[in-house]
Amino acid sequence: MQHDIPMREAVRNFQPKDEWRLEQGLAGVEQHLLDQTRSKDGDLQGLNGDVSSVTGKFDYKLAADELPGWEGYVEWEDYPEKKRKAHEILESQSFPPPPEFQLAPIPGTNPVLEGVRWKMWHRAVGGRLAAVPEESWAIVLKEKSLDMLHLLQFPYNGEPPKRLVIAQPITPNPLHFVRNHGGIPSIDPSAWFLRLDGLVKEPKKLTLSDLQDESRFPRMERVVTIQCSGTRRIEQISLYAGEGDEMINAPWAEGAIGTAKYVGVSLKKVIKYCGGLVDGARHLELSGADTWYMNEVMNYVISVPYSKVKVNEVMLVWEMNGEPLPKIHGAPLRAVVMGYIGARSVKWLYRITAIPEPTRAPVQSREYLYFNQQVGKHNQKWIDGIQIQEMPVSSAIMSPWNKQVVVHEGQIEVKGWAYSGGGRWPERVEVSADGGFSWYAVPTENMSLKHKFAWRTWHTWLPCDVEGWIEVVVRCWDNSLNTQPIECRNAWNWGLHVTSSAHRIKIYSVNKAKERTRARLEEFEKRGVPFVPITRPTEFPYTTWEEYDEFFKKNGPRDVDE
Repeated sequence: MQHDIPMREAVRNFQPKDEWRLEQGLAGVEQHLLDQTRSKDGDLQGLNGDVSSVTGKFDYKLAADELPGWEGYVEWEDYPEKKRKAHEILESQSFPPPPEFQLAPIPGTNPVLEGVRWKMWHRAVGGRLAAVPEESWAIVLKEKSLDMLHLLQFPYNGEPPKRLVIAQPITPNPLHFVRNHGGIPSIDPSAWFLRLDGLVKEPKKLTLSDLQDESRFPRMERVVTIQCSGTRRIEQISLYAGEGDEMINAPWAEGAIGTAKYVGVSLKKVIKYCGGLVDGARHLELSGADTWYMNEVMNYVISVPYSKVKVNEVMLVWEMNGEPLPKIHGAPLRAVVMGYIGARSVKWLYRITAIPEPTRAPVQSREYLYFNQQVGKHNQKWIDGIQIQEMPVSSAIMSPWNKQVVVHEGQIEVKGWAYSGGGRWPERVEVSADGGFSWYAVPTENMSLKHKFAWRTWHTWLPCDVEGWIEVVVRCWDNSLNTQPIECRNAWNWGLHVTSSAHRIKIYSVNKAKERTRARLEEFEKRGVPFVPITRPTEFPYTTWEEYDEFFKKNGPRDVDE
């Protein structure tokens, strides 16, 4: 049973009906026929919504806006007593369990999941946080494409549908995936400032204008892919159930990845401006203005090693694809940690603290852990999991869709993306039509340009003579000759993170180059009978009695006496 369905609030379902289920092959009976022998469809991109902002009256007793012009930002880390009181409020109340979306069917709604518990936690603490879920959803509707697949309404998690993930090598802002851990603050850029403290020689506060002053900080521009560790999680869920928090373990598909051109400054230069690190500092703790819940209330906090910072691989950015950073993506300023898991690229960044060891904040120490397959609910410890940092090599097929019927003429057009983290890049992409026995390399000219910290989109024509069900597989080799495990089972883990295995889809091949197949398709079209779903029995005769009699006359009867 889907526990949160009775509690759902009214939402606006813009996205085409059931596209989430269709592209994953969860509703194959409703898929359209992909006829690659005909002309292409037109542009299907959607438009942005126009939703007025949500206003409300708030109780400021506990959770108040910390600063003028910083709407939705409640400071927790500086006030241990306030954190304790919020924790007591949560402990004094009962909340529903997470909705079941692994051992029960994934809802065919959009949003797929609502985030009832997360909304209730915000409202239980009250104050300024009570209205954050509604404010955040209004920002989603204003800034994101109508085509987005809303996996979780609050905290917002969303990705574009497959048909738009790789439509362009640089992902348009309205279609870039979003993985939020809390509400979306609305911070006035003119009121914003960044605190730099801890083990730095000269603690400072810097405004956005300070950071944009090129006489102090050289400007950086980089093309960077950000990928969620949950990308392609739906494959692990389909194989075996794992941990099932609706936010931490949201059922991401292949669109939880995006590439943008960011403008900002190197964090290394900012630390140098503060006189450098002192007293054995080796890590930088990054704090975001959103409120995060994990049995207690806190701000979103992670850390990155200074070894990553000193090679100019951590940016502080205020521009995305030639536009000011959108609110939903962390305005006025966010971190972009190149080649790392997306969870380290903190949005709504307001504080950087130099520390000697990695932070113990829950997002770093208790979440985004990669466990051995023997570790699960019965025996897990935080120290059993590897803290996920650099993303491994990965790839995915965006077209065709899983369980789709594909009409072709001996070659199937396949499209997708490939990526490797840690400053490595896709060097070769290979595709197979026989489940991974024979591989065909994607021609280099069919791959987008190389970047040190970005994906490569690709397309190819895959030779395929066989008809019926086939399994199409893609794998990537990066410039260090790392490649992907062949089976999803090899990547499965309790947290359902980092689905790095070769991506597999099953499609029904209909080769129109074969004379009998071409004639049969023409007959379906002449009669006005749909060819899909393929499970529907053919209602007109497909063999004449003359053909039947001629066959047995020539070849003898079905059974013989001697």
